[in-house]
Amino acid sequence: MLAVSFFSGSHPTAAQAGQHQALSKPKAEQKADSQQLEANSPDDLNRYRLRTVVLDAGHGGKDIGCSGKSVHEAQVALAIILDLGRRIKEGYPGVRVIYTRRTDVFVELDERAAIANRNHADLFISVHCNAGPGAIHGTEVWCMGPHKTEANLGVAKRENAVILQEKDYQRRYDGFNPNSPQGNILFSLFQSAYITNSLRLAQRIDRQFRTSVGRSSRGVKQAGFIVLWKSTMPSVLVESGFLTNPSEENYLDDKAGQQAIAGGIYQAFREYKHDLEGGPTE
Repeated sequence: MLAVSFFSGSHPTAAQAGQHQALSKPKAEQKADSQQLEANSPDDLNRYRLRTVVLDAGHGGKDIGCSGKSVHEAQVALAIILDLGRRIKEGYPGVRVIYTRRTDVFVELDERAAIANRNHADLFISVHCNAGPGAIHGTEVWCMGPHKTEANLGVAKRENAVILQEKDYQRRYDGFNPNSPQGNILFSLFQSAYITNSLRLAQRIDRQFRTSVGRSSRGVKQAGFIVLWKSTMPSVLVESGFLTNPSEENYLDDKAGQQAIAGGIYQAFREYKHDLEGGPTE
């Protein structure tokens, strides 16, 4: 039914998107999702507490992601995520930090999101590295949403293509083709219930990259990433830089660069948590 309304030009409301997700889940998960949606309401922000965050290092194992001359995306993403998790644990002992992977292993896209859903996470942060032609450079922060340009679609297609390495992917992803523009755009509609807070975090990460970290920013963008679509909570995907750019590869392959990126995301996390809870950032 959603596919029909999409191709007729009608987009579901946030409530409809949340209802679609809730109806497909066990009652326990429906209750957790309902609480998350209530927490995202301005009237209920004073009752909300961010208790669980899931940190996702992109790729891993047989899926190395994109590559520079000396380092793979999977390695860099894991280093950044582990450093980010350490910062959150030290700064907020009351926040539960869960990793989709802590070593160089392959984790399927739907399992990454399932980890977040099973643990009733309040936030999902996925870290990746980018690839592109020539001297292209800069950070990008992504949320679910319609592809506004062919370039946006290209990034989503590249990250989603990992499902081709999974067994029985057509059944598990309802016949989704990562090379289909229609399929990628359709997925972006499912997370509309959480888009406000996803964008809120994404904008803070982008600002930290531009100011505190001093990186060149390519902005906050939207596209249909499977790992975000499957996550039933506010979610962002961070492209920390282009490994195909020698200068950025050197930066991302260096521990100081990895720590700087993790530090920027952490500061944005603090701001986001403070905004939602209305308490101190310390």
